[in-house]
Amino acid sequence: MSTIFSKIISGELPAYKVAESDDFLAILDINPNAKGHTLCIPKQEVNKIFDLDNETYKNLMIFAKKVGMALEEAVPCKRVGMAVIGLEVPHVHVHLIPLNKMKDMDFGNKLNFSHDQLSRLAEEIKECL
Repeated sequence: MSTIFSKIISGELPAYKVAESDDFLAILDINPNAKGHTLCIPKQEVNKIFDLDNETYKNLMIFAKKVGMALEEAVPCKRVGMAVIGLEVPHVHVHLIPLNKMKDMDFGNKLNFSHDQLSRLAEEIKECL
């Protein structure tokens, strides 16, 4: 069964793309904990992060680091936090969340941004890559 992330990767569903390589995609979370909350996703549909082969796991972390550094440059914050939860979508994804306070990592804390705000933010992060 195709996940929502697989549908985004294939172009069936729209997304606010931040970065893309042959193997990975970074998109803004449309239900973010904080401004700039980004998801890094392998294009290969795998349910659990520890089911990734070692090379894909390593390269996902390298991709997430690159995106995280651009995110920290584009969005004023004290640091960028990382989380891998994976319960909400059965497709590996790494959350990168700009942090100014611990509450920014609280997945019960959700913010709303307009389409225009998310589009601009995605472009600002891309410019920092």
